[in-house]
Amino acid sequence: MGKKKNKQNTEPEQKTSHIAENRRARHQYHVIDTLECGIVLQGSEVKSLRLGQVSLDEAYGRVIGKDVYLVGCDIPEYKQASHLNHRPRRERKLLMHKIERRKFAEKATQNGHTLIPLKMYFNHRGICKLLLGLCKGKQVHDKRQSMKKRDTQRGLDRAMRGR
Repeated sequence: MGKKKNKQNTEPEQKTSHIAENRRARHQYHVIDTLECGIVLQGSEVKSLRLGQVSLDEAYGRVIGKDVYLVGCDIPEYKQASHLNHRPRRERKLLMHKIERRKFAEKATQNGHTLIPLKMYFNHRGICKLLLGLCKGKQVHDKRQSMKKRDTQRGLDRAMRGR
């Protein structure tokens, strides 16, 4: 008789906890490339993020020296932290591998390109991650075209559902 094999899934379940998404970024920019990176946070910032208090609307990535920083991200103060609180709009260092950092920094300095945070979330291990996008700004006619395309797709979906 043969041995019975245990057919359990060996991979851990990939469960992420969504914090915030920059929905305007996909409307205003063409996303060329994305990169998941870590972010250096203080304890009170993590507590605020767990409550879902963050704004990515005016945030962008900036290359300073050899490092990439997140600028303009607003994480409000955590009320219970008293005197150990953080500054809400401070620059936060982004953590990425040296090769990725060099590639993104080189592309970001090209004419018309910028680094925009697309989404912030906690990964399956409870670590805060940021999805950073290398983007190029859309012209007005591109925005109109994408809105028109989205509306026609919505109409088609609605018609198909009605059948």
